[in-house]
Amino acid sequence: MSVVGFIGLGNMGGPMAANLSKAGHEIKGFDVSAAAIEAAGKAGIACSASAVAVADEADAVITMLPSGQHVRDVYLGADGLIASARPGTLFIDSSTIDVETARQVGAAASEAGMEFLDAPVSGGVGGAAAGTLTFMAGGTAESFERAKPLLEKMGGKIVHCGDAGAGQAAKICNNMILGISMIGVCEAFALAEKLGLSHQSLFDVASTSSGQCWSLNSYCPVPGPVPNSPANRDYQPGFATALMLKDLKLSQAASQAAGASTPMGGLAAQLYSLHAGNGQAGTDFSSIIKLLRGTAS
Repeated sequence: MSVVGFIGLGNMGGPMAANLSKAGHEIKGFDVSAAAIEAAGKAGIACSASAVAVADEADAVITMLPSGQHVRDVYLGADGLIASARPGTLFIDSSTIDVETARQVGAAASEAGMEFLDAPVSGGVGGAAAGTLTFMAGGTAESFERAKPLLEKMGGKIVHCGDAGAGQAAKICNNMILGISMIGVCEAFALAEKLGLSHQSLFDVASTSSGQCWSLNSYCPVPGPVPNSPANRDYQPGFATALMLKDLKLSQAASQAAGASTPMGGLAAQLYSLHAGNGQAGTDFSSIIKLLRGTAS
């Protein structure tokens, strides 16, 4: 099996790297967090002293980083991965970042004789641990085919969305739908409560009629109807409000740059910003029903 570098071993990256290790790949990891490095060691992952050192012997390098600025810092510049790695190295960035950064890094990698795929994910920490993530990939068909055997060890669905940046575009559009739909579902339950309609009654009707959607059927924001939803564990994430807000901000920045009209996405971003500011940044994004009820702390 190949040698794979993995930079960013946090809540998502750690389990993803562990799944590659279980599949027989030799993993060279790096993270700035001592706790993440310790956890990776317990999963049998050897960690290097720097991000650049990870790429020295790697056939492919995967990154899972917090923001576009982190991605630019790691990949670009005189001390970045692209300047240091061997020609022909395959880079896979699974961070959720802005489309322009993905395109910029992809162009720099191509110019240096390397391959790059932006491949953000959906499925959360649970999906990372279970190896059932959905990957949305942007890059050449050749890069996608080369990356696919690695992605399949970490995910259940792998979609090639187009050229560099297309994976990020798919991710932020998908999550804009999710943020908007969750607010709509929460509004309906908040109204039902005022009207004396039980949670179960609304769920039984809407989940099998025109109101059905993932936010309702799979992730119901009130306790009871969907036992595995975060509402049944006091809104422990899951997918945190802060992360939803990040993705909605990315969607609005992309919307402005492209000249697209996304008024519902803009309103969703405002509401999640208010919710995060009410001390709910660390709770699951479905907890926005508290804001709509007026019960957020």
